[in-house]
Amino acid sequence: MARQWAPVVEATEKFTVLRDPERPSGRLLRQGGMDASYVDLADPSHLEFDYLRWLRAVVEAAGARHVVHVGGAACALARALAAARPADLQEVVEVDPDVLEISRRHLGLRRTPGLKVRAGEGRAILAARTPGSVDAVVVDAFVGARVPRELVTAEAFAAFARVAALVAVNVVDAKPLDEAAAIAAGLATAFPHVLAAGPGAVVARRRGGNVILVGSRAPLPLERLHARLAADPSPAVAGAFETGGAPPFRDG
Repeated sequence: MARQWAPVVEATEKFTVLRDPERPSGRLLRQGGMDASYVDLADPSHLEFDYLRWLRAVVEAAGARHVVHVGGAACALARALAAARPADLQEVVEVDPDVLEISRRHLGLRRTPGLKVRAGEGRAILAARTPGSVDAVVVDAFVGARVPRELVTAEAFAAFARVAALVAVNVVDAKPLDEAAAIAAGLATAFPHVLAAGPGAVVARRRGGNVILVGSRAPLPLERLHARLAADPSPAVAGAFETGGAPPFRDG
């Protein structure tokens, strides 16, 4: 049975915040009718969305300690990582200051050791960084159901690779996953190692859904990553993502 998300904590023209009927401290943020973020006010380590747990598995398997999150909404992943390792640094760059404001009011976003949040455009902020100054960049930003194109071109990935050893992108795509294929092709222009994490049928491009696309300078420890993904409540796999010769997206 589907959850009956009620009552509403706050509703604006852009956002709705709801209480989780099954988890009293759980809060769901909806934007434009889509689920944008979920946080547990009492337990920042709890990640309700499966793709965020898969992203956490990738970041932790890579041993990334300084992570820049491009897009964040309520900053659920960054907060979970900061709670687990407050000596590390999670930086969130969110282009919409309104989502940060509602997250501070109703979704428990506070100053926390190991967490830095700012409003801004992720690609521009990373372009100003010193080469090699970041361990990983996580792109979890959407306009509607798509990642903003300017964040997933070959030129964008080249810029991210200048400052980070790993880039992970959350993609939602319908079969035959042509958008995901173009993003994976773009990652391959910037990184020698590219893999996908998600449900086996999605990684194999047999059905649509969420898939995490990862480009890295060094191979990831696949045995550790496979174990984490297989043990998830929504089991996933990690492996090659066939682009079928799709060209990468390009600026302009």
